[in-house]
Amino acid sequence: MIPFVIVISCLSLAFAVYLARQVLSKDTGTQKMRDISDAIKEGAEAFMSRQNRTIISLSVVLAVLIFVLYAFVRTPSKVDPVPPMETAFWTTLAFVLGAACSLIAGYVGMWVSIRANIRTAAAVRSSLNEALQIAMRGGAVSGLFVVAMSLLGVGGLYALLDALGHDPQKIPFTIVGYGFGASFVALFAQLGGGIYTKAADVGADLVGKIEAGIPEDDPRNPAVIADLVGDNVGDCAGRGADLFESTAAENIGAMILGVGLYPYFGLKGILFPLVARALGLVASIVGIMVVKTEEDGDAMAALNRGYYVTSVLAIAGFFVTAKLLLSVDPAKYPEAESAWFYFFLCGVIGILMAQAFVYITQYYTEYKYRPVREIAEASKTGPATNIIAGIAVGLECTAIPVLVISVAIISSYHAGLFGTAVATMGMLGTAAYILAMDTFGPITDNAGGIVEMSGQPEEVRRKTDRLDAVGNTTKALTKGYAIGSAALAAFLKSSTSPSRKCSSAGCWERCWFFCFRLSRFVPSAKPPIT
Repeated sequence: MIPFVIVISCLSLAFAVYLARQVLSKDTGTQKMRDISDAIKEGAEAFMSRQNRTIISLSVVLAVLIFVLYAFVRTPSKVDPVPPMETAFWTTLAFVLGAACSLIAGYVGMWVSIRANIRTAAAVRSSLNEALQIAMRGGAVSGLFVVAMSLLGVGGLYALLDALGHDPQKIPFTIVGYGFGASFVALFAQLGGGIYTKAADVGADLVGKIEAGIPEDDPRNPAVIADLVGDNVGDCAGRGADLFESTAAENIGAMILGVGLYPYFGLKGILFPLVARALGLVASIVGIMVVKTEEDGDAMAALNRGYYVTSVLAIAGFFVTAKLLLSVDPAKYPEAESAWFYFFLCGVIGILMAQAFVYITQYYTEYKYRPVREIAEASKTGPATNIIAGIAVGLECTAIPVLVISVAIISSYHAGLFGTAVATMGMLGTAAYILAMDTFGPITDNAGGIVEMSGQPEEVRRKTDRLDAVGNTTKALTKGYAIGSAALAAFLKSSTSPSRKCSSAGCWERCWFFCFRLSRFVPSAKPPIT
């Protein structure tokens, strides 16, 4: 199973490279368009270089600290997966690899994004569909790199430790540092990129629209370049690091819960999260490739259509994976014969939760629906009513996502803690496609800025405005998706954190209790404690 996971991860990375080469082969427009694009590239690469140097420096310091604490300060315990020095080495190595993979995935995605923008701007002059596909496939490079690198890192570490003779049941505990490294990078990428992009956006609007009274993206406003740079470093690299951390933490957390169910599922239960994630990558690739629209079509409808395809294929992948990997011996555990189907339903709950976030976000951010229209109507009477209406809608839109998350957790909890883990896997099963839609936003936003600043005809600007409006919705969509997945991942991580007062056997006993006794489809006899 691990070779399958590694092969799918590598093929996904290879496909992302293929998409990048395809995007980069497109026309780059006029010299003036290239000059503007070069300025955006220079700013984005300068920001990422500065930010990454800081992250690397702090990561080195923290890696040394982790090694020292594990090797010399921490009191050895009987439940440690390996001796103290080995624990220190593998935890530190996993931390470094998690941080490195997150940095690489984020940088590659942004590198392609700041080169896909001008190609989208050049293509929209002749074809809306071609511009849509360039932007989506340029964004897919980021999505595929983030999810595939996360999966490859966890799967590769597992394969390495397994080849060195480590106990398969203890390997997930040895590689938890990978998720910590991913979280460490996400902290700085989200804060640094997020603060920069909002500061640049507000600054450009204040200087241009308010003080100078000139249109958005007007070439006379030098702050526009900073605004366009911010879209890439915040919504592309920052959001990528955020979801990289969620997928890595969820993979490892679900594997740890799988260890508690080893008497029932064996090694298959531990590796189930990785196989399910690999099939989610395949589903996302298919969904990305079916995105297309007519010249007068709705770009949002085209993206939604691709997401529906991805979701259906992800559900099919969960069904096959659950059936093959989570089936128990019916002769030994007759009451648990249908357990795999309940876990499959938990995966469906997660996928439906992701779909709900898509609908909720679109309703509150797309121009076709009541909330945005009410804000636009309120804006006619001045900035005060605009602010009041905007805050009211912002407060309103938080209620339904909270209910959706609560319903998903409670529903999946009927299958125990492992059920909530599978629901989290379901929500993150389409993460590659969601990230592609997220990066689609900065690409189309940049394309609109390039078209405006290079003085293209009005009909071209109207096309980029249509794509930009969709891009704003997809960026908001991914923010909501990231928050929802983080909530489920946090619940999962808290459930895999043993208290100081319990022994290893006690922890696994409780894990079994939550995962099996609270569910209604398993035997009442306790499994052997490993």
